[in-house]
Amino acid sequence: MTEGVGGSTAEQELAAMVPEKGYVPIAVEERQLRIEHAQRLMREQGIDALYLNASSSLFYFTGLRLWASERLHGAILLSEGEPVYISPGFEEEKTRAMLLVGGRVRTWEEHENPTALVASCIREGTGAQPVIAIDPATPFFVFDGLRHAIPEAQFLNGACVTAACRMIKSKNEIALIQFAMNLTLNVQRATARILEPGISTLDVQDFLAKAHIKLGSDAPPPFRIVLFGQPTAYPHGVPYPQELKEGDMVLIDTGAPVDGYYSDITRSYVFGEPTSRQREIWNLEQRAQAAAFEAAQVGTPAEQVDRAARGVIEDAGFGPGYKVPGLAHRTGHGIGLDVHEETYIVEGNQTPLAPGMCFSNEPMICIYGEFGVRLEDHVYIDEAGPKWFTQPSLSFDQPLNG
Repeated sequence: MTEGVGGSTAEQELAAMVPEKGYVPIAVEERQLRIEHAQRLMREQGIDALYLNASSSLFYFTGLRLWASERLHGAILLSEGEPVYISPGFEEEKTRAMLLVGGRVRTWEEHENPTALVASCIREGTGAQPVIAIDPATPFFVFDGLRHAIPEAQFLNGACVTAACRMIKSKNEIALIQFAMNLTLNVQRATARILEPGISTLDVQDFLAKAHIKLGSDAPPPFRIVLFGQPTAYPHGVPYPQELKEGDMVLIDTGAPVDGYYSDITRSYVFGEPTSRQREIWNLEQRAQAAAFEAAQVGTPAEQVDRAARGVIEDAGFGPGYKVPGLAHRTGHGIGLDVHEETYIVEGNQTPLAPGMCFSNEPMICIYGEFGVRLEDHVYIDEAGPKWFTQPSLSFDQPLNG
């Protein structure tokens, strides 16, 4: 049996868990500095206003956590001054109670057009033909309303501000991601210990949720990919439950937020006695992950990291490119307040890696009809180069150690 797999139960593992403590939430002062940074970028690019929908970017800048719906609820960030919050009238008091930065709230009633209110606020604070950046998470119906309510405006993709700010993490953000990663790594290890013949993927998913909450995550994991055997070849799983059998490859991919910042870790290993083929492919995956890490140096274009991992896999006879058997998707994605965010480790992305960038390293090998192997750990860049948030799996026989 693979080291660290089996020998316990979900009840035993949950009973032994103690909530992890010690993280420091993002302070109001840091959010104010983020707004100032965004406003400098806006002035440099000639942008008069940034519309922030109920999204992770709204939370990033203001600390206001809202959920997107058919009702417009968000904020306007002008190139100078404090944010202007836009709220349904019946939500005004709740919105005010949640504010951390600024206090200007404008409201609209149920029979009114909220995009007309946004247009009015922008006109009051800008010139005759404003340049407006739109939060990329904004629903089309909101954008459509805005372009009709303020037809004289020029609209831009707000990623030129939001992604430019969020892509480079502060030391405080990196510390929060580190805390979340450590928590999820402990969950991964506990999960491996509860595996036994006949356990279902649904039971394992239930444990992942309970374990994250017990250890102190904000919420249950929004993704809990648990796969056994042949379905491990499918990166995002299959739409049916499975039961674990001797000799199955196991793939578990999960993560959860701490103060809004996500973890995301995948472990692959064999339950029972492995075949030489399983060992061979697992070791190849480990080499590809290591090659990506070594390539992730300051100033290196993001696409070169993908090429480094993909090259190892192609040299072993897989691919080429995204063809299966082989690496069917990009090597990595940024992480922070969203599980997937800028910058992406993929061919064509020439963004130079810079201190503060955080991203996954997961060059999965997919062999349809057999199995797949994904080893996913995350990397952050500091002045000296790449650093692991969690140490990669030590070896095929010790996949939970690192």
